[in-house]
Amino acid sequence: MKRIIVMVVFAVFLSGTSAWAAADKVATYTVIDLGTLGGDRSYAFGINDAGQVVGYSRVSGGAEHAFLYSGGTMQDLGTLGGSSSQAHDINDVGQIVGYSATSDGPEHAFLYSRGTIRDLGTLGGASSRAFAINDAGKVVGWSYTAEDEGRAFLYSRGTMKNLGTFGGNSYARAINKAGRVTGYSYLYDYSPTDGPWLAFLYYRGTMEDLGSIGGASRGWAINDRGQVVGTTLTLAIGNLDHAMLYYRGTMKDLGTLGGYASYALDINNRGQIVGDSEMAEGQNHAFIYSGGTMRDLNDLLVPGSFDGVISSANAINDRGRIAATALIDGNPRAVLLVPVRKSHGKHPAVGDTVTRDRAQETE
Repeated sequence: MKRIIVMVVFAVFLSGTSAWAAADKVATYTVIDLGTLGGDRSYAFGINDAGQVVGYSRVSGGAEHAFLYSGGTMQDLGTLGGSSSQAHDINDVGQIVGYSATSDGPEHAFLYSRGTIRDLGTLGGASSRAFAINDAGKVVGWSYTAEDEGRAFLYSRGTMKNLGTFGGNSYARAINKAGRVTGYSYLYDYSPTDGPWLAFLYYRGTMEDLGSIGGASRGWAINDRGQVVGTTLTLAIGNLDHAMLYYRGTMKDLGTLGGYASYALDINNRGQIVGDSEMAEGQNHAFIYSGGTMRDLNDLLVPGSFDGVISSANAINDRGRIAATALIDGNPRAVLLVPVRKSHGKHPAVGDTVTRDRAQETE
């Protein structure tokens, strides 16, 4: 298995510190190529605190199947009878959610647990997708209703609940331990001329508008502190998406890596944020944001250690491990970044073998 050593900065979120900044601590990363299910590409979307990763991969026949990567092995999770599936999140119990084509054709949200993939149904319409699950087994996502309207849902104890809307379609993207849900909703019925969309926080029957910096926003992830990350439009620079952090009534623009747009995709309970950003040259690079600074993971690679590009960091757990997608030989590939401590104040040289006595995992 291919391993690459990466250097990156991460933040330890201490009790009582500001929501916007944390103490930086330099660490290195081992980057593990997770491989594929037999095809030429794979994508990683979710990770739990045990370091298990989920996503999807092409199989040898060309279809895309959801996978679970655990203990060095990528496992095909199958489908709901159709040709394709994607996994988007995994909780600490090992339950996995995503969506799959059914034998009848439309995609349905699924819950995978103990070797079985289960159809979660819809809100009465043709299709649904699940994007996140908390440790209590509550699932959030999006579904069509019988009226052919797209609505955010919360699935719990066998029931799928419509979370409502600000007027148009709504989408739930993440849920935390307390059951707080974030996502976004259009203000009007969706069409190319309608909008804008606004990030929301849903809790105990109420959908709260989180506002925006430039007229629109989307909630993409939430941690147990209630910090929300996602995107906000920035009217001052051409109405483009920027990564944002929302906390206690304030939304902060996290900036970019030099290009026009950026996207915050996950936040852990330490306050570390990951995502991707456009570069000045136009391509996308993965970033980690901590201590008030956004850093390009590719700039932090040990020279000569990696020929590809880490293009998107999609999820981060509380141990600082990151599920990401890299371009390797021109193809997208799921990778896992594992933090390790420096040894004697030096980073491992290219080609060194990383052992636990030389570079131990950061807890």
